[in-house]
Amino acid sequence: MNSTALASDSDRTADREEFRHAVLAGLARRPRAISPKFLYDERGSALFDQICELPEYYLTRTETEILTRHAADIASRAGPGCALIEFGSGSSVKSRLLLDAMKRLALYSPIDISRQHLDQTAARLRRDYPALRIEPICADYMAPLDLPPIDGTAPRLGFFPGSTIGNLEPHDAVTFLKGARALLGDRGALVLGADLKKDHRVLHDAYNDSAGVTAQFTLNLLRRMNRELGGTFDLDAFEHEAFYNPVEGRIEIYIRSLADQTASVAGRSFDFAKGERIHAEYSYKYDLAGVAALAQAGGFAVSETWTDPAGLFAVTYLSAK
Repeated sequence: MNSTALASDSDRTADREEFRHAVLAGLARRPRAISPKFLYDERGSALFDQICELPEYYLTRTETEILTRHAADIASRAGPGCALIEFGSGSSVKSRLLLDAMKRLALYSPIDISRQHLDQTAARLRRDYPALRIEPICADYMAPLDLPPIDGTAPRLGFFPGSTIGNLEPHDAVTFLKGARALLGDRGALVLGADLKKDHRVLHDAYNDSAGVTAQFTLNLLRRMNRELGGTFDLDAFEHEAFYNPVEGRIEIYIRSLADQTASVAGRSFDFAKGERIHAEYSYKYDLAGVAALAQAGGFAVSETWTDPAGLFAVTYLSAK
């Protein structure tokens, strides 16, 4: 076995231990909650790719339309020779719009927590962009990050699409932006996608699709516990629950128990009352003033904002200040 394989095995062990600790701590607390980053194992990432294609899930196609129209504007603002750093890259589909528009990129570095998904994406990108230096980083983008060596003259452009900023509590969103500001440097900038406030029915339908893919995505967290941590969760005894909380301005997503039951995971048993919930994810929605305030608190200033005609979504170019 070579050193790369040994490192990979060591990383997988560390990832599983982090997952085990988060699950046990999250199920022991009240109310119960597990970080949404653990939704994105290989199957979860693939399910999310399916969600992005659903008719009710306007976010991806709307942001893609905005990026398609304005990729050249983003490239012009960033200038040639940039290093493009993507936080939470997934399949890097939207990234390709920037990769095609930007000139003489010094580097593309996608950051994602799902190692296998990241490796597969990087392999496809290297095939399609053979002249581009591609350096994936398997990490939690909320943690301190070390970037690959970058030419000191290359400005850094961060990319955080998909309204992932909405999955963070507002104080955590500011923490992320401060970390991104430090990573990208004084000459850096960040392209940020943010879902905007809108009709509550549109929001509800986006997270409760008729095909049930979002439900599969949420419940996959239990499936992952069963597979990786020896869990005994009966997926038919739980359901996906998502609704808009207008007071907090966010979609709230839970795994809800359908009966009084007991399940074990990682050698510990947990009792669930009928109706009891495990918090899986928030998705905060912003208006443009809220995006600007968030950017200001994180060390950025809004340079340009692009929206779709219906005002569903915003892509904002944030410059370091």
